[in-house]
Amino acid sequence: MDKRYTVFISSPFEDLKEERQKVIQTLLELGCIPCGMELFPASNQDQWSFIQKVIDDCDYYILILGGRYGSCCTDGIGYTEKEYLYAIQKGKPCLAFLHQDPSGLPSRCTEQTKAGRLRLSQFRRKVEEHLCRYWTDGDLLAAEVAKSMSQLIQACPAQGWIRAGSDEGNDLQTLQDLREENRRLRQKLHTETVSFSQKGIQSVRLHLDLEIHADGEYTTIQWHSEE
Repeated sequence: MDKRYTVFISSPFEDLKEERQKVIQTLLELGCIPCGMELFPASNQDQWSFIQKVIDDCDYYILILGGRYGSCCTDGIGYTEKEYLYAIQKGKPCLAFLHQDPSGLPSRCTEQTKAGRLRLSQFRRKVEEHLCRYWTDGDLLAAEVAKSMSQLIQACPAQGWIRAGSDEGNDLQTLQDLREENRRLRQKLHTETVSFSQKGIQSVRLHLDLEIHADGEYTTIQWHSEE
């Protein structure tokens, strides 16, 4: 079945623009649908609420950290850290990629304050409590993402998306329609009774349960009456 998986890319933005583009290209080549801040539309919705919804709708989550902690929310916690903790909390399959030596990056790509460097260090320690990988340049990062993403999809299959109009999509839609019809009929037959009377026969109530098979056939599977 030809599925497409949505992948949320989380990272500070200014210092990792080129690396993000390489990761996006890698995901597209894998047949995935990347989601990230550069793809967000303008919206009046609260930013953090919008980010949460996007993460909820994604199949996988990728974290990339370089030499910056990134911008912070009003509560003082960085957006990237909040996204990572939220994805973990929601049980999203996650991949984390940390720069091998942040102190060796150019000054423009690192935190300029002691407080910023401390926040980054603390965040890295949280991430390193889970499985993570290290990178030193954009090409190595893209290669690691390609390998790790393929392994993650095999190990943790997600729901994904199927192209509308495909045979698989049509089959799934047909099955879904049959299940819904089955559900409605069962509900109706459990809540309604058929009453009838014949000459010389007392009125009885007849209860039916039906089952709908994938081929659309209806089969009576249970009935009983009570006077």
